[in-house]
Amino acid sequence: RPPRAHGRAQVACGIIGFGAWGRELAATLGRLANAHVAAICDTFPVMLQRAARSNPDASTHADYHEVLANPAIRAVLIATPTHQHRAIVEAALQAGKHVYCEVPLAHTMEDAQAIAAAAQAASNQVFQCGLKYRTEPQYRGIFVFVRSGAMGHATSARAQWYQKQSWRRASATPARERELNWRLDPAVSTGLVGEAGIHQLDVAAWLLQVLPMAVSGTGQVVQWRDGRTVPDTVQAIFEFPDGLHLLWHATLGSSFDGEYQLFHGADATVMMRDSKGWMFREVDAPMLGWEVYARKDRFYREEGVALVADATKLAAQGVDITKDDPNAQPPIYYALEEFLDNCLNGPFPPAAGYKQGYDATVVALKANEAIVKRQRLEFDPGWFAAVT
Repeated sequence: RPPRAHGRAQVACGIIGFGAWGRELAATLGRLANAHVAAICDTFPVMLQRAARSNPDASTHADYHEVLANPAIRAVLIATPTHQHRAIVEAALQAGKHVYCEVPLAHTMEDAQAIAAAAQAASNQVFQCGLKYRTEPQYRGIFVFVRSGAMGHATSARAQWYQKQSWRRASATPARERELNWRLDPAVSTGLVGEAGIHQLDVAAWLLQVLPMAVSGTGQVVQWRDGRTVPDTVQAIFEFPDGLHLLWHATLGSSFDGEYQLFHGADATVMMRDSKGWMFREVDAPMLGWEVYARKDRFYREEGVALVADATKLAAQGVDITKDDPNAQPPIYYALEEFLDNCLNGPFPPAAGYKQGYDATVVALKANEAIVKRQRLEFDPGWFAAVT
């Protein structure tokens, strides 16, 4: 039987990869009553020492096979570099574990397809990928809003991801430094569009309910001229059906204006940023009724109607919906909450399963290819049909 905390069943979890994101996963699991971090794996001894300090109740391992061999561990969360996912996922599923795997699923189409096939075959186990916005309440509320047609006919979209950081990490030994800087190795890196943009591109495909047909891209090194060849600034244009285009831009050279997404429609534009959403209505748009009473926020010369998830429910609870929800958690919290619930009560189809993860990975990998080659690539429908 699984251990219990405060009367609730717990899932014994193993975390494989204890870098920055692995530590975030551990910290988030520590705030969820139905999770117990039972084991942590990393190949770098310093990370295992850090894991022992922050999670004294967890066993530490340099070999992930030791984690998988422990019958008490029911689920593993994989936060290793992207190109290492396949072997770990396949071994974890073969060992009968539930799996949470970060995205992109893999650095090649072949590996992504193999992961999806293994997850599909393990029908009695949970496989959830790290497309964290698909379980975030605010984004799910905006999804319902957009799908209701309140935005009108979609006309264009754009998104950006700006962070001032080099991606380069230092270490005491050249070998360890090469390991740490896999994102700067063109042989395995999926670039900015894979390691950052995949989440925004997945949101677009999710809201629009259609995958892109083609992508044009370009990229260059403009800030961190340290010998790298992986671009630190990129632009990509995604072509969707009905003439809709999405412009995506990212840079490691500036943090100004952060990250956000805009979906322009004939009746209204929807902006999503920091797990919040706003609607900017056109003057000739039909009245919806509820927007008269909704919170309005000023953006320079525009007024945005706040799209608050469960506004009626919050109001009934006495929560002031004109202010930020004090109970809101970061997106990864809701993703892991669904994963754990599925491990305990499922398996049921997750909001971000192997198919969603595979499709998003294909889009990101081909977009990165277009950026690197500075060309236009058409998406072969067969790529997506390869996984059902």
